[in-house]
Order: sequence, then C-alpha cells, then structure tokens
Amino acid sequence: MAQANEAGYSRQLLNYLLQKGELERVRRGIYRWAYFPLSEDSELIELWLWSSKVGVFSHQTALFLHRLSDALPAKLHMTVPEDWSRKRLRLPEHLVLHYGQLEEQETSWFGAIKTTKPFRTLLDCLESRVEPLLVEQAYEEGLERGLFSLEQFETAAAYRGLSLSSPRK
Repeated sequence: MAQANEAGYSRQLLNYLLQKGELERVRRGIYRWAYFPLSEDSELIELWLWSSKVGVFSHQTALFLHRLSDALPAKLHMTVPEDWSRKRLRLPEHLVLHYGQLEEQETSWFGAIKTTKPFRTLLDCLESRVEPLLVEQAYEEGLERGLFSLEQFETAAAYRGLSLSSPRK
C-alpha cells in the first residue's frame, strides 16, 4: 500500500480500479494492470515483489535462468536474508526459501528480477546436494562460457568443503 500511496493511488482509488476491472489483485499487496499482457517472467516478478524486493532467485531456479544445465525446477528457489527465518510466513506453494546473506557481487539482474550469479549458483547447488548431473552440467557450461575459472571454483569449493564427483581437470 505504501508504494501505491507514493504513486498517488489511495486505498479508495485502488478499490475503485479493482471494481472496474482495470486492476487485478495478484496477491496480498500486489496488483497488476488488467489490460497489459503477462510477461514470461511475471510469476518471478510477482514472487520478487512478495519478498519485498529482497529475495534473490537462486539454486535450481538460477541454473535454469542462466541456462547452465537441463534443470527444469518444479519449484522456484529464492534466497532471502537470514532474519527471514524467524518470520511466520505463508509461502506461495511453489516457492522454496533458502536463508543466507548474499553479497552484492554475488548477484545480478535478470530482466526485472535479481538472481545469483552463475558461480554462486553452482556453489549453492553443490551445497544443497542438487542432482549431481545438473551440477556437473552447470560446472562444465560455466567453464566453457568463461563465467568462472577452474582455479576460482576450486578455491571457493575447498573453502566451503565442497567437491564435484567428477570435475573436469
């Protein structure tokens, strides 16, 4: 509601626009103009807004967005700040939350939403024990596309106590 007020929309005006069918309520506190077509990433934008714009798409969702593997996640994965773990949230049914602090250099914009960068995505997937084949595909693709170096990966993985089952050497 605060954002609507800042834009000059009172609660009464929102209700009026909803009744006229010009606005649609997507979920609590999130509205969209009814006459504009949905975009490919509208579901991601909706969830990002649900997270008060602090959530970052990560893990299998980021693998998919970066086209790093054949990952087609059944649920969307988002990392939110640690203090969210103490909140009593009603999660959207197709959303999995991960808690952690992400540095700005570990994230990037993917259109209108934030996602973890490929290197961080790979480490998160390794740590979460995502399907090894998908992680190995992401590792190979990331190296091939120059998204990170072998040395960079080995250093970070060793620091976290992680390893791939059959990394390319």
